[in-house]
Amino acid sequence: MTVYAIAQLKMTDRAAYDRYQARFFDVFKKYDGRLLAADEHPRVLEGAWPHDKPVMMSFPDEAAFLAFSNSPEYEDISRDRKAGAQATVLLVKGFAPRLADHQNGP
Repeated sequence: MTVYAIAQLKMTDRAAYDRYQARFFDVFKKYDGRLLAADEHPRVLEGAWPHDKPVMMSFPDEAAFLAFSNSPEYEDISRDRKAGAQATVLLVKGFAPRLADHQNGP
């Protein structure tokens, strides 16, 4: 089942984050992930949002995400991400609609 990694970032050291970002795709492309969104200027439509950037990625399944996030290559570059931004990261399972799901809604 497809999973989605959703990160909400608050920048703390732009130079460190830029180093992470420069190396990200070389690692990411090895793990069947898809970058769906990354926006440093999102429109907040409701409520307060104390972050600077949301990032949304998809992976074929949880095992693929874990292979990426636990890989030695990602561990290496993530030091700059952790130095450059505070993050909340969620792993969300994809939705496989069934007839009963349509009747109950979200």
